[in-house]
Amino acid sequence: MQPVQNQSSDPNEMGKDAFSKHDFSTAFKYFTEAIEANPKNAQAYTNRSACQFQLSKNFDAGGIIELLTKAVEDADKAIKLEPKYIKAYIRKGAALMSLKKFGDAKKTFEAGLKIDPFDKSCHDGLAAAQKLFTSKKKKKNDEAIKPEDVVIGIDLGTTYSCVSFWNNGSVTIIPNDRGDMTTPSYVSFNASGKRNVGMAAKLEATRNPENTVYDVKRFIGLGLDDNGVQEDMKRYPYSVIERETGSNKVGIKVETEEGAEIFAPEEISGMVLGYLKKAAETYLGFPVHKAVITVPAYFNDTQRAATKNAGQVAGLEVLRIINEPTAAALAYGLDRKSVNVDTEAQTVLIFDLGGGTFDVSVLKIDNGVFEVKATGGDTRLGGEDIDHLVSEHIFKEVLPSMGFPDINENTRAKRRLMLAIEKAKRELSSVESTTITVEALFPKKDFEYTLTRAEFERLAKSVFSRCIETVRKVMKDADMNPEDIHDIVLVGGSTRIPKIQSSLIEYFGGKQLCRSLNPDEAVAYGAAVQGAILSGKRDKETKDLLLLDVTPLSLGIETTGRVMSVIIPRNTAIPCVRTEMYTTEADYQTEVNISVFEGERHKSVDNHLLGEFTITGIEKAKRNEPKIAVSFSLDSDGMLSVTAVDESTGARADIQIARGSRASAAEVEAMKESAERYKKIDADFKRSIEVRNDLENKIQYCFELAENDSKHQTKLMGAAQSASEWLQRNENATKEQLSKQLSKLALLLKSVRG
Repeated sequence: MQPVQNQSSDPNEMGKDAFSKHDFSTAFKYFTEAIEANPKNAQAYTNRSACQFQLSKNFDAGGIIELLTKAVEDADKAIKLEPKYIKAYIRKGAALMSLKKFGDAKKTFEAGLKIDPFDKSCHDGLAAAQKLFTSKKKKKNDEAIKPEDVVIGIDLGTTYSCVSFWNNGSVTIIPNDRGDMTTPSYVSFNASGKRNVGMAAKLEATRNPENTVYDVKRFIGLGLDDNGVQEDMKRYPYSVIERETGSNKVGIKVETEEGAEIFAPEEISGMVLGYLKKAAETYLGFPVHKAVITVPAYFNDTQRAATKNAGQVAGLEVLRIINEPTAAALAYGLDRKSVNVDTEAQTVLIFDLGGGTFDVSVLKIDNGVFEVKATGGDTRLGGEDIDHLVSEHIFKEVLPSMGFPDINENTRAKRRLMLAIEKAKRELSSVESTTITVEALFPKKDFEYTLTRAEFERLAKSVFSRCIETVRKVMKDADMNPEDIHDIVLVGGSTRIPKIQSSLIEYFGGKQLCRSLNPDEAVAYGAAVQGAILSGKRDKETKDLLLLDVTPLSLGIETTGRVMSVIIPRNTAIPCVRTEMYTTEADYQTEVNISVFEGERHKSVDNHLLGEFTITGIEKAKRNEPKIAVSFSLDSDGMLSVTAVDESTGARADIQIARGSRASAAEVEAMKESAERYKKIDADFKRSIEVRNDLENKIQYCFELAENDSKHQTKLMGAAQSASEWLQRNENATKEQLSKQLSKLALLLKSVRG
């Protein structure tokens, strides 16, 4: 025996609960009850519209159109009842987008913004509708897209990612299956074998924090002993461990249907890339195989290689890895051309502050040549760090003063509050103060706190200072003064913070900032342009473009006294090859160990070890006599090969930098197999949902039939009730189990009909 749980009798609240559990059929039923109880309930109409939007994903073409049309009708009813209810406009706009009525969607989001000019969902929806509306009009006169010409551009971000492609002289940002132009870089797992990617995964974060993985870009290509990794792994509710004993490789441990599983960071990133690849294929109508992927300019060789492996895991051939600020500069250059701005030589500073990484680059743009003069940044600085500073203040100062228990003991409560803090940060970009509200943060205890912009800026002061200090360093490396910069281009969502903008304006002597690019999409835009260049599909817009990028860190080897001998200085244009001569330390030495480092410190131990190898068969001679040529070759992806040759004997050794944290070819193949397995799990889950929906429809049909068939009423009601109760007990039933129940009802209906 156990006490009866107190449950809400409000159908609208029960509908919300079912919706939060992705039980959209049940939610639809409750919202319909709420409407029947109160036909003037605008919220219920809006919620039912959202249900129809979600349910449409599991139907054929005819069913999709019917449900989406009803979703629009419900949203319209809500708007008529409450003309200022912003969510109704968002629901209507989303349904219109899925119906490909981009012009109508555009008008809907514009109407919503007249009510709330700062609503992010309306802003994002309007941006997507505008682009797709323009693209749709343009495509009427465009030639057909050829699959072999498409190289998608992907901005694989720490917090959000974006995919795009170039066609007929312009870039299209591709919406995901929700109609959003950007996708949260989240992946969640649950014990039933279901895996979610993107916004669906982010929504799982508060309910299933230990098995929802995000910010994995902070771990990719790094060893477990990395100081940044050690610091970051304390932040997250999911488990970061050593992948294999003694390997120093980062692993992400989650619970799945198979039990505990450990994934490499590049596998998680591969899942996000796979989701974006599928979105592109759905949009284009054919398979996509080639991509350009962007990385922070300050990513080292190992991180770049791991990102390339993530692309392979997703089934993509990664033609090029390019730096994010360089991609943004491409977008900026083409934007200036598109609006017929004078295209004389310009020196531009790209300020790229995203969710988890920060880059600053100075470029000279002259007649289609993009030459990077200097670059700098921090792969562990971004909007997440600002969230962390604010949350630490609230956890340590505010919550105890309000009598709350230690939030670190409650992972779910902590994650809910973190999401509310992130939301408040966004709101403070347009208002002077906002209220952070979390209902029932702890049992029977709500949290409410007013955060002002002034307090926010005080808490995040260290981040803002680090950003401007990096700008100073890059300007010094470029040998330039603030007045030498013609334009300052903002990239990344965190550049919306007013303090960031005012600090830049102050540093550059009052110069206004370039706001013509969408900071969330600029990097993906540039990646698509680079994809067009690499595809060979040149047109008048891209035919004269040339990228001249640089390496962000000095590269060299360890010499006598554990000193770093630089072979390629930082900010050297790439691709490049540099060779230096070395010799032996001891008499008759026939082999030499070569350690490859990157960094700016004099002592090699203070720099970052990339790899080690040994050259044998050296001329047997006195010390200082043998001549060993060490060559560093840096390719267009910024990835390094090192070769050592003894000039006398011809002995040779080389290394494609393969530090312990980088995946081997066999490991990459294993990751690809794992990705295929999850692709099958996802497909099976989708099929089981389809059968579940069929079963629910059949149960409903039996109930309806029983009301008008007195002869078989008892049999029909009993079978329908039994099947309904079975469904509730077996939330994670397999497709086969669901099909068995469906067959039982089908046989019953056949016998009843005679």
